[in-house]
Amino acid sequence: MSVVAIPTRPHPVARPSRQRTGPTLTITLDLTPGPLSPRLARLVQLLGELAEAGEGQLSTTGTAAVVAPEPPPATAADSDHVRILAGSRAVRCGDRVVALTRIEYDLLLFLAEHPRRVFTRLQLLSNVWGYEHAVLRTVDVHVRRLRAKLDGVEVVTTVHGVGYRLADEARISVDHTR
Repeated sequence: MSVVAIPTRPHPVARPSRQRTGPTLTITLDLTPGPLSPRLARLVQLLGELAEAGEGQLSTTGTAAVVAPEPPPATAADSDHVRILAGSRAVRCGDRVVALTRIEYDLLLFLAEHPRRVFTRLQLLSNVWGYEHAVLRTVDVHVRRLRAKLDGVEVVTTVHGVGYRLADEARISVDHTR
């Protein structure tokens, strides 16, 4: 059995200190021996990340060993597969996490959700940035930075004289649950 306790976060130092007792969330998981399901493994991983960030405590009780499922071995074809995890706003290219700015992420997600469509710079400014009064070359700068961060993986194609689109050969998937 595994028990997780996550207390509320303390107030910032700038506020006057006062004794505050907040609610505590305790999660109890009855685990069977063997590998965890992918969803349960993700939950345990997220709780561990919260504990590492100092937002809670993670403690285990009992004798059951937690065994996470082993990912399948990576192949050369998987190294250029881009996965967008919409729930956590994370992007993975193969087995590495790609750190993107908010605009770069929103641009990649927008193009991935609208494959085989060409968008002008003005349309991208309107749909991704939310306004149209910026310099049109702003889009070019963000596309260039996005391409550099994806390290040579062909995701965005330039349609000369028109704008940008998701590349036909782009191996990209959007996961809205994670």
